[in-house]
Amino acid sequence: MLSHLVMILWTVIIVLPFLWVLMSSFKTTKEILHSPFALPAQWKFDNYANAWTTSGVGSYFANTLIVVGSALVLVMLLGAMCAYVLARFRFIGNRAIYYLMLAGLTFPIFLAIVPLFFVLRSIGLLGTLPGLILTYVAFALPFTVFFLHSFFRALPDEIYEAAQIDGASEWRTFFQVMLPMARPGMATVAIFNFLGLWNQFLLPVALNPDQNNYVLTQGMASFASQAGYSVDFGALMAAVVITVAPVLVVYVIFQRQLQGSVSQGTMK
Repeated sequence: MLSHLVMILWTVIIVLPFLWVLMSSFKTTKEILHSPFALPAQWKFDNYANAWTTSGVGSYFANTLIVVGSALVLVMLLGAMCAYVLARFRFIGNRAIYYLMLAGLTFPIFLAIVPLFFVLRSIGLLGTLPGLILTYVAFALPFTVFFLHSFFRALPDEIYEAAQIDGASEWRTFFQVMLPMARPGMATVAIFNFLGLWNQFLLPVALNPDQNNYVLTQGMASFASQAGYSVDFGALMAAVVITVAPVLVVYVIFQRQLQGSVSQGTMK
């Protein structure tokens, strides 16, 4: 009973602020300041248009999709390949590479900001989307390898041996046999990576100073920091909804994959 009450309280704490932001996104600034908890006198859908165009959220959203989408594809491909080799093959340095990946999880990201800044500047990628993509990939790779390593280790050897007997190459065995069996793990780590990269703030602020290449977190910070009452709070709330919506959509679509297991993949 107590656990249910705690879950209900936690749900209320999470849901109510989002519902308030959603309701406020249809109100004028005057309504938000004078009666923040009242329903809108008139539902203003113009706030979303203003946020998308006037405030530049549209360009920030496009940049974020490019950066996060490209980084997610690269990190899932490279992470799956690395985890598969470390989990299924024995060679000199195998454990050392794996432990170095684990060490990457313990390294505070803010300690790498200054070296990353100088490295990206020296290769001409500072303040560019490709530079941010490569940084995101490096940031998410250790967690991806760590998460998928146990999935690939748990896959049965008999299926791998059967594929080899049938004449499949190592590449074909990986992409057509082993990788589909690890689909629950791939979906789960993809969701975690998407959430982490979409909400990333420190790396873009430090490594992406060009305003034309701002991602959503930078754009929202710039938008919200405007002086005094000149802020269009209705458009600001609409921009918050636009920022949060993709995360909710991804979670709702793939939430069942979070409950997946290796056994579900191997039974197919």
